Amino acid sequence: MSESTNTANATGYGPIKTLAVRINESTRAQLDIIAQLNDRTVTDEIRMALEAWIEKTKADPATLQRAEAIREEIEREAATKREAIAAIFNEAKPTTRSQSTAKR
Repeated sequence: MSESTNTANATGYGPIKTLAVRINESTRAQLDIIAQLNDRTVTDEIRMALEAWIEKTKADPATLQRAEAIREEIEREAATKREAIAAIFNEAKPTTRSQSTAKR
């Protein structure tokens, strides 16, 4: 698969990214016929199919559970990094209270 950004906005969703997908000849022929029967382009058929698949996947309880677990892991990693940055800069710079005490 390959992707490229196309700044044309035919769908109203923001910038369009082109995605090249390799499919076998039989699948392509079926897709061509389906597009023709529905009086749409192959691109429109693919876009509609992907959007439907995404909506179905987003509603799947197992997927939602995995997404929540991943989100929690991301939050743990982010907290660890925030704490590391705080430790670096809190040790590198004295606090205001320490500075005022040092001046006395």
